[in-house]
Amino acid sequence: MKKKRIILADDHVLLLDAIKHLLESEFDIVGMFHDGQSLLDGAAELNPDVIVLDIGMPKINGLSAGQRLKQELPRVKLVYLTMSLDPDLAAKAFRFGASAYVVKNAAAKELVHGIREVLNGGSYITPLMTKEMVGSFLENTARRNPNKLTLRQTEVLQLLAEGRSMKEVAVILDVTPRTVAFHKYTMMEHLRLRTSAELIQFAIKSSIVTA
Repeated sequence: MKKKRIILADDHVLLLDAIKHLLESEFDIVGMFHDGQSLLDGAAELNPDVIVLDIGMPKINGLSAGQRLKQELPRVKLVYLTMSLDPDLAAKAFRFGASAYVVKNAAAKELVHGIREVLNGGSYITPLMTKEMVGSFLENTARRNPNKLTLRQTEVLQLLAEGRSMKEVAVILDVTPRTVAFHKYTMMEHLRLRTSAELIQFAIKSSIVTA
């Protein structure tokens, strides 16, 4: 039987190598990436069945990258492998197209089990986080999420929060610096924030970047 094709994405090189070693006997590891932008650039031509990705990656975080990948590759299964047990973050991952959510401190066999589940058409949430926790959040998200940003705004905010200048953000996203400035100040007005520092604090609080 032909092995299922899997892409791995994590900014920790040693961990990425360990995951590859764990999975390669059962799956065909067709690509490994260290940030969200390179994942977006290279995933489609590799034709993966599953993408195992971290949330906290540089340039474009895993949630934003995953949302774009599901638009480009609607049949691909997204398996998030992360340190976070935050149910809000897990629920956001599922809203953006995740099929599984696994924490990094779980047993190695849990990742393999999660991948098998999604390939069989199911979904998987680490036992350390109950489905009730995630389900409850999903039901109430629309009512209590007035600060929702667009995908492009999230991308701009992450790069700014990583310390990049507007010109650098413009080059990475292939837009003009004026467009970046427009998104920045639109976000500040929408979120009712007065300074760039408050905007960065919002990015950290929202898990768009890690502190």
